[in-house]
Amino acid sequence: MSSERSGAVHDLKGAIREARMAQSERGDVVVELREAERTRLDLLAEALAPVAADLPDGHDELAMAVLPGDPPRYWVDATAFVMMGRDKRTYRFLRDSRLGRTIIAESSDPDTVAGDVTRYVAERVVEKERALAADSAERSAPDPAAAKPAGQAADHSGRAGFWAVIGFFLGVIAGAGLLLAYAWVSVG
Repeated sequence: MSSERSGAVHDLKGAIREARMAQSERGDVVVELREAERTRLDLLAEALAPVAADLPDGHDELAMAVLPGDPPRYWVDATAFVMMGRDKRTYRFLRDSRLGRTIIAESSDPDTVAGDVTRYVAERVVEKERALAADSAERSAPDPAAAKPAGQAADHSGRAGFWAVIGFFLGVIAGAGLLLAYAWVSVG
Protein backbone atom coordinates (compact mmCIF):
# COMPACT_ATOMS: atom_id res chain seq x y z
CA MET A 1 0.00 0.00 0.00
CA SER A 2 2.89 2.35 0.67
CA SER A 3 4.24 1.58 -2.80
CA GLU A 4 0.95 2.80 -4.30
CA ARG A 5 1.23 6.07 -2.39
CA SER A 6 4.85 6.61 -3.30
CA GLY A 7 3.98 5.97 -6.94
CA ALA A 8 1.14 8.52 -6.76
CA VAL A 9 3.42 11.06 -5.12
CA HIS A 10 6.07 10.49 -7.74
CA ASP A 11 3.52 10.94 -10.53
CA LEU A 12 2.19 14.09 -8.88
CA LYS A 13 5.67 15.55 -8.63
CA GLY A 14 6.24 14.79 -12.28
CA ALA A 15 2.90 16.32 -13.24
CA ILE A 16 3.67 19.45 -11.22
CA ARG A 17 7.07 19.73 -12.90
CA GLU A 18 5.47 19.37 -16.35
CA ALA A 19 2.81 21.98 -15.46
CA ARG A 20 5.50 24.40 -14.29
CA MET A 21 7.48 23.90 -17.49
CA ALA A 22 4.38 24.47 -19.61
CA GLN A 23 3.55 27.61 -17.63
CA SER A 24 7.12 28.84 -18.00
CA GLU A 25 6.96 28.34 -21.77
CA ARG A 26 3.65 30.25 -21.93
CA GLY A 27 5.20 33.01 -19.82
CA ASP A 28 8.16 33.15 -22.19
CA VAL A 29 5.76 33.56 -25.10
CA VAL A 30 3.96 36.41 -23.31
CA VAL A 31 7.27 38.11 -22.55
CA GLU A 32 8.37 37.67 -26.16
CA LEU A 33 5.08 39.21 -27.38
CA ARG A 34 5.51 42.20 -25.07
CA GLU A 35 9.08 42.63 -26.24
CA ALA A 36 7.89 42.42 -29.85
CA GLU A 37 5.28 45.11 -29.15
CA ARG A 38 7.88 47.33 -27.53
CA THR A 39 10.30 46.76 -30.42
CA ARG A 40 7.67 47.71 -33.02
CA LEU A 41 6.78 50.85 -31.06
CA ASP A 42 10.48 51.70 -30.81
CA LEU A 43 10.67 51.45 -34.62
CA LEU A 44 7.77 53.91 -34.84
CA ALA A 45 9.51 56.21 -32.36
CA GLU A 46 12.64 56.14 -34.52
CA ALA A 47 10.57 57.07 -37.56
CA LEU A 48 9.04 59.98 -35.61
CA ALA A 49 12.30 61.19 -34.04
CA PRO A 50 12.77 63.95 -36.68
CA VAL A 51 9.21 65.19 -36.00
CA ALA A 52 9.90 65.34 -32.26
CA ALA A 53 13.17 67.18 -32.92
CA ASP A 54 11.42 69.75 -35.16
CA LEU A 55 8.80 70.68 -32.55
CA PRO A 56 8.81 74.42 -31.81
CA ASP A 57 9.76 75.49 -28.30
CA GLY A 58 6.93 75.55 -25.80
CA HIS A 59 5.18 72.34 -26.85
CA ASP A 60 5.94 70.34 -23.73
CA GLU A 61 2.45 68.80 -23.78
CA LEU A 62 3.57 66.56 -26.66
CA ALA A 63 5.31 63.53 -25.14
CA MET A 64 6.43 61.80 -28.36
CA ALA A 65 7.91 58.77 -26.55
CA VAL A 66 7.33 55.10 -25.79
CA LEU A 67 6.42 54.89 -22.13
CA PRO A 68 6.34 51.68 -20.09
CA GLY A 69 3.04 50.08 -19.31
CA ASP A 70 0.91 47.08 -20.02
CA PRO A 71 0.49 47.23 -22.94
CA PRO A 72 3.34 49.53 -23.97
CA ARG A 73 2.26 52.67 -25.85
CA TYR A 74 3.84 55.42 -27.89
CA TRP A 75 2.35 58.55 -26.33
CA VAL A 76 1.91 61.55 -28.60
CA ASP A 77 0.18 63.77 -26.02
CA ALA A 78 -1.96 63.26 -22.93
CA THR A 79 -4.90 61.88 -24.93
CA ALA A 80 -3.41 60.37 -28.10
CA PHE A 81 -1.21 57.30 -28.34
CA VAL A 82 -0.20 54.42 -30.59
CA MET A 83 -0.47 50.85 -29.39
CA MET A 84 -0.27 47.51 -31.09
CA GLY A 85 -3.46 45.74 -32.12
CA ARG A 86 -4.46 42.28 -30.94
CA ASP A 87 -2.45 40.63 -33.68
CA LYS A 88 0.67 42.48 -32.38
CA ARG A 89 1.46 43.56 -35.97
CA THR A 90 -1.06 46.35 -36.50
CA TYR A 91 -0.37 49.87 -35.23
CA ARG A 92 -3.47 51.54 -33.79
CA PHE A 93 -3.36 55.34 -33.37
CA LEU A 94 -6.04 56.18 -30.79
CA ARG A 95 -7.32 59.26 -29.01
CA ASP A 96 -9.29 59.37 -25.77
CA SER A 97 -11.96 62.05 -25.36
CA ARG A 98 -15.02 62.79 -23.27
CA LEU A 99 -17.06 60.76 -25.73
CA GLY A 100 -14.82 57.69 -25.64
CA ARG A 101 -11.88 56.30 -27.57
CA THR A 102 -11.51 57.15 -31.26
CA ILE A 103 -9.36 55.32 -33.78
CA ILE A 104 -7.45 57.93 -35.78
CA ALA A 105 -5.48 55.46 -37.90
CA GLU A 106 -4.77 51.76 -38.12
CA SER A 107 -2.15 50.11 -40.30
CA SER A 108 0.53 47.43 -40.25
CA ASP A 109 2.93 49.87 -41.95
CA PRO A 110 4.82 52.03 -39.44
CA ASP A 111 5.46 54.73 -42.05
CA THR A 112 1.73 55.16 -42.67
CA VAL A 113 1.03 55.57 -38.96
CA ALA A 114 4.05 57.89 -38.61
CA GLY A 115 2.50 60.10 -41.30
CA ASP A 116 -0.82 60.16 -39.45
CA VAL A 117 0.93 61.00 -36.17
CA THR A 118 2.87 63.79 -37.92
CA ARG A 119 -0.37 65.33 -39.25
CA TYR A 120 -1.92 65.06 -35.77
CA VAL A 121 1.09 66.79 -34.19
CA ALA A 122 0.95 69.54 -36.83
CA GLU A 123 -2.75 70.11 -36.05
CA ARG A 124 -1.99 70.36 -32.31
CA VAL A 125 0.82 72.87 -32.95
CA VAL A 126 -1.48 75.03 -35.12
CA GLU A 127 -4.30 74.83 -32.54
CA LYS A 128 -1.96 75.96 -29.78
CA GLU A 129 -0.61 78.83 -31.89
CA ARG A 130 -4.17 80.00 -32.66
CA ALA A 131 -5.16 79.79 -29.00
CA LEU A 132 -2.09 81.78 -27.95
CA ALA A 133 -2.73 84.37 -30.67
CA ALA A 134 -6.37 84.74 -29.58
CA ASP A 135 -5.27 85.04 -25.95
CA SER A 136 -2.69 87.71 -26.72
CA ALA A 137 -5.20 89.61 -28.91
CA GLU A 138 -7.70 89.52 -26.05
CA ARG A 139 -5.08 90.82 -23.63
CA SER A 140 -3.98 93.59 -25.95
CA ALA A 141 -7.55 94.79 -26.66
CA PRO A 142 -8.28 98.06 -24.85
CA ASP A 143 -10.45 97.72 -21.77
CA PRO A 144 -13.44 100.12 -21.94
CA ALA A 145 -13.26 100.80 -18.20
CA ALA A 146 -9.56 101.51 -18.43
CA ALA A 147 -10.11 103.93 -21.33
CA LYS A 148 -11.89 106.45 -19.01
CA PRO A 149 -9.77 108.94 -17.14
CA ALA A 150 -8.89 107.81 -13.63
CA GLY A 151 -10.99 110.55 -12.02
CA GLN A 152 -14.16 109.40 -13.80
CA ALA A 153 -13.69 105.76 -12.84
CA ALA A 154 -13.12 106.65 -9.18
CA ASP A 155 -16.10 109.04 -9.23
CA HIS A 156 -18.42 106.31 -10.57
CA SER A 157 -17.29 103.74 -8.00
CA GLY A 158 -17.67 106.34 -5.22
CA ARG A 159 -21.26 107.06 -6.30
CA ALA A 160 -22.12 103.36 -6.36
CA GLY A 161 -20.80 102.95 -2.80
CA PHE A 162 -22.72 106.04 -1.63
CA TRP A 163 -26.01 104.75 -3.05
CA ALA A 164 -25.39 101.29 -1.56
CA VAL A 165 -24.99 102.81 1.93
CA ILE A 166 -28.11 104.99 1.45
CA GLY A 167 -30.09 101.94 0.30
CA PHE A 168 -28.96 99.93 3.32
CA PHE A 169 -30.01 102.63 5.81
CA LEU A 170 -33.36 103.16 4.07
CA GLY A 171 -33.96 99.39 4.34
CA VAL A 172 -33.14 99.43 8.05
CA ILE A 173 -35.50 102.38 8.63
CA ALA A 174 -38.31 100.74 6.62
CA GLY A 175 -37.84 97.44 8.49
CA ALA A 176 -37.93 99.20 11.88
CA GLY A 177 -41.08 101.08 10.84
CA LEU A 178 -42.83 97.88 9.77
CA LEU A 179 -41.82 96.17 13.02
CA LEU A 180 -43.25 99.05 15.07
CA ALA A 181 -46.48 99.01 13.01
CA TYR A 182 -46.87 95.27 13.58
CA ALA A 183 -46.28 95.68 17.31
CA TRP A 184 -48.80 98.53 17.44
CA VAL A 185 -51.49 96.43 15.69
CA SER A 186 -50.87 93.26 17.66
CA VAL A 187 -50.88 95.05 21.08
CA GLY A 188 -53.90 97.19 20.30
